[in-house]
Amino acid sequence: MAAKIKKGDKVVVLAGKDRGKDGEVIQVLPQEDRVVVRGVNLVKKHQRQTQREQGGVITREAPLHISNVALADPSTGKPTRVGFRIEDGKKVRVAKASGEVIDG
Repeated sequence: MAAKIKKGDKVVVLAGKDRGKDGEVIQVLPQEDRVVVRGVNLVKKHQRQTQREQGGVITREAPLHISNVALADPSTGKPTRVGFRIEDGKKVRVAKASGEVIDG
């Protein structure tokens, strides 16, 4: 199945404590149906000191469920659903709200 949200996409958070925030997808975890978004869903983690890393409390992004994010429309920046269309023999992602091609 084709991925509706990919690494590098601009997304808007639809639900949760960071609702309304937007950011770039850093990582997609397809087996868990989760995505990691830069600057969203920040959690504090107590890190033990190792030979390579310094210990202490670090802040990092935690994964969000993929259903709680929507792709930002390239023209307006508002959340939109994603569809697919064949253009020049190539399958491309399309924003449902504006009909604009997302990649391709």
